[in-house]
Amino acid sequence: MANLLLAALWGFSVFAGWGLEAFCSEDGCADRMGDVARVSSLFAMVAACCTAGAWIAPCARRDEGRFTALMVAAVAAWVVAEGILFIGGLIVR
Repeated sequence: MANLLLAALWGFSVFAGWGLEAFCSEDGCADRMGDVARVSSLFAMVAACCTAGAWIAPCARRDEGRFTALMVAAVAAWVVAEGILFIGGLIVR
């Protein structure tokens, strides 16, 4: 559930304009925020792959330790992706 909520927060921040609304008030800022979102998307992809691997791969579903490790890695990657958006937004401001 935490992965889904973090993914939704990241998605709204990048695709629904929440990041632009929070950090950008001038014209050139949107382009710079797009660069920040691209860097953040690398960690979001890692998080999505870890989540999908934990739920789809039979070896991960059968092994509780492997499942937990993948889910913890996914949460950590979502937190890093959100952090990049926040810190990057403060910098491009």
